[in-house]
Amino acid sequence: MFKKVSRTRAFVCMLVMFALLAVWAFAEPALNNEAPAPEETTELATQPASEEEESEPETTSINFISGLKEIAASTGFASGTWQQYAMIAVACLLLYLAIVKQFEPLLLLPIAFGMLLANLPLGGLMDDPTYKYFATIEAAKQYAEPLGKDITLVSKQLFEVNGNYFTTLAEAVKNGYDVLASGEAAVYHEVYQVSSANGGLLYYLYQGVKLGIYPPLIFMGVGAMTDFAPLIANPVSLLLGAAAQLGIFVAFILARIFSFDAQQAASIGIIGGADGPTAIYVTTKLAPQLLGPIAVAAYSYMALVPVIQPPIMRALTTKKERMIVMEQLRPVSRRALVIFPILVTIIVSLLLPSAAPLVGMLMLGNLMRVSGVVDRISKTAQNELMNIVTIFLGLTVGATTKGETFLTWNTIKIVILGVIAFGGGTAGGVLLGKLMCKLTHGKINPLIGSAGVSAVPMAARVSQVVGQKENPGNFLLMHAMGPNVAGVIGSAVAAGVFIALFGA
Repeated sequence: MFKKVSRTRAFVCMLVMFALLAVWAFAEPALNNEAPAPEETTELATQPASEEEESEPETTSINFISGLKEIAASTGFASGTWQQYAMIAVACLLLYLAIVKQFEPLLLLPIAFGMLLANLPLGGLMDDPTYKYFATIEAAKQYAEPLGKDITLVSKQLFEVNGNYFTTLAEAVKNGYDVLASGEAAVYHEVYQVSSANGGLLYYLYQGVKLGIYPPLIFMGVGAMTDFAPLIANPVSLLLGAAAQLGIFVAFILARIFSFDAQQAASIGIIGGADGPTAIYVTTKLAPQLLGPIAVAAYSYMALVPVIQPPIMRALTTKKERMIVMEQLRPVSRRALVIFPILVTIIVSLLLPSAAPLVGMLMLGNLMRVSGVVDRISKTAQNELMNIVTIFLGLTVGATTKGETFLTWNTIKIVILGVIAFGGGTAGGVLLGKLMCKLTHGKINPLIGSAGVSAVPMAARVSQVVGQKENPGNFLLMHAMGPNVAGVIGSAVAAGVFIALFGA
């Protein structure tokens, strides 16, 4: 009954809306027209008035129809393309996976909604606000001289003319006479773009992604939530975390074979680290045109860790190896916990400066956690800051998935290469775990090697679950956390290597 009443009310509201539109369409011409002139008594004057009366209903009808056409043409339904509607469907599917299936909902939900907003016709939320200006000598005479500006110094000034802003670049100035003015690209040479205040909301939020601000802030929050004690207690775990980065380089090589350039291949390969912020950071630096597909793939595979990893783990290990019980980890002193983030920051930043933003912020967050002197800041980084940046990051990354760039064969290739990268990383960690098991005479369970991908703490939990299926009394979680947190550092280092090699 409730549904019937609701539908009836909705139908009545629609009828009322159309009735008001009809009244407005008929009344608007009458309100705009002037009062008719008094009728003349002569026959000649009466005749035109009669013709005017006959044509008035026809004119009103035409106005009404044209008004409806204008209203219809101004809606998004008339302006949408099939790519936009396809992306809206994809966004709804991702929302379903995030809400109903709970696949990485903290990031997948805002990404999906950003995708939805960006592909709504005429929404304009990601519109680029830039205006194009061109260099001409005539512009100097027309704009600089009337304002009392010395045209030899215009290149160093920012001034306003009739509400439009003009600026110049010193390197674009020839003999000190050229300034920037609006014009056609076919006539003048474009040298600069001047930003206006008319961009979309998501465009401005996206600057945090474009400028590489959000991912390091995410890393700071991750560091504030991460316990490196298992890694410090068992330093060998660092090797397992490094081995799990194998998939990154395998995917990079395959991407090059698939005709991606080096920058694009590096961005695709980093998916194998199972670290969304790292993938976003590298892609914005090297191949921003692939940001949408890579981000969606990275977070989707992070959510699918419990599905992708177990078959690979079982295929590469024996039942006996999976049943190995490891010794309890030694306790770690507070001094070691405090020194570790400082030492890692210094070493990594000196060896690989391009990794400093990610590793530095990761270790800053961890130092705030373990120092015990800034609990309030540490909790802010873990909660409020992390949540706010996550919303902005997800929305803006999703907004980059425009239909015309997302619905391509490259996206399908990225999805395939992402699976290979992730599977290769899992296999690399497990295989090194098997080798270490042999070298230590069965003291290391190879299953913890799969946790070397940096999906924290999900990958470690998968190692625990697979191990307990073979031996219910086996507790591998803390042992697996060592390679898991090492994988976070490893993926950041791999990102730094790619940026150093292929960055501009």
